[in-house]
Amino acid sequence: MTSAPTTTAPVDAKGRWPRSFQLLYAAALVDGIGFHVSQLAVPVLAVSLLAATPGQVGLLSALSTAAFLLIGLPAGVWVDRLPHRAVLVTADLSRAALVASVPVAWWAGWLTIPQLYLVVLLTGVGTVFADVAAQSYLPELVGRSRLVAANSLMMSTNATMQIAGRGLGGLVVEALTAPVAVVVDAVTFAVSGAILARIRTDASRRLPPRATGGFARQLGAGVRHVFASPLLRPLALSTASINLTMQLTTTMLPVVFLRELGLGAAALGLFLGAGGIGALLGALTARPLAERIGHGRALWLPGLLVAPLGGLVALIDDGPMVWLAAFGWLALAWRTGIGNVVGVSLRQGTTPDALLGRMNATFRFLLTGALTVGAVAAGLLGQYVDVRTTLVVGAVANGLTWLPVFCSPLRALHRPPPTD
Repeated sequence: MTSAPTTTAPVDAKGRWPRSFQLLYAAALVDGIGFHVSQLAVPVLAVSLLAATPGQVGLLSALSTAAFLLIGLPAGVWVDRLPHRAVLVTADLSRAALVASVPVAWWAGWLTIPQLYLVVLLTGVGTVFADVAAQSYLPELVGRSRLVAANSLMMSTNATMQIAGRGLGGLVVEALTAPVAVVVDAVTFAVSGAILARIRTDASRRLPPRATGGFARQLGAGVRHVFASPLLRPLALSTASINLTMQLTTTMLPVVFLRELGLGAAALGLFLGAGGIGALLGALTARPLAERIGHGRALWLPGLLVAPLGGLVALIDDGPMVWLAAFGWLALAWRTGIGNVVGVSLRQGTTPDALLGRMNATFRFLLTGALTVGAVAAGLLGQYVDVRTTLVVGAVANGLTWLPVFCSPLRALHRPPPTD
């Protein structure tokens, strides 16, 4: 299968990013703030205002990503059939309306845990389409030759939003209550959709050929592309493992901070913000690291190096241990930031344009599905064993997640091969 000619980015005379990518970037910037505020505010709202149990917190987290398991794979086929910008705008505006229903219900006195379950599940459906469409749109907007640079910019921005969004979320929750923090997310979804609606791509650029065959055949082509590849298969297994083990920890952190340690939402936001700092450092160092030691080594060596530091998170406690745990969390996020930039660029750079939506959907199904499994496992362990054991299991398992890449041909890959 041949790919569309997207190897050359439509840059201006000064070498600046094309305006279409600038708008996509601006939308991600706005949306990222609200998303990370809400990511902190919703579980805090459930724990502090609705008295949610550890099991309910786990289920809430699982439902936020369950849509990737339910419709993740077919979403790739639909995205390959639809204009990417239209998918992005529709997803943003739909999520704005859904998220806005939470503070409205709270102020009316109607908010319940079941409503939170429904909102996070349906919002997750919008996120499925938005994530797959955005990653499939990027090669068209910047060209394949600039994918690593573009992904580095996008990932570093997302990491910055983790720092600002979660820190801001903690402060807003502490000062103005969690429902007000959720309002921020609704507004940013709406603003992001308005920005994306302004994208005008070059109509003269040839679109990739439309996939042929029935729906099931098209879906299967994307799955086969990932699992038949000696490069993409280990990448998928490793990254899914990272997501699952990190989720074991993330899901229980609100319970640890708010109930066990009594440190409050602001402290939780600052702790999670340390992860944002790590992800930002990872995104910024990914490109020079990959160029120096090769893309393959950049995907497994950082995981080996930070494996012992993950145990610090499981030992979190009052006093100095909070700072040591935050350092461990930063180190884990640094490794993840590197993997996001290098891994996503590898996926996009080795996949023909006509398969991008289905390839990205397959990865999102696996990676975000792993978050769902991790959240469910965290809820069960936290409810029926204890919260601390959940953190230990997450730390130990995370220390092994670099092995699928190390035990594959991806281990020593210097640069991704071009698409066929």
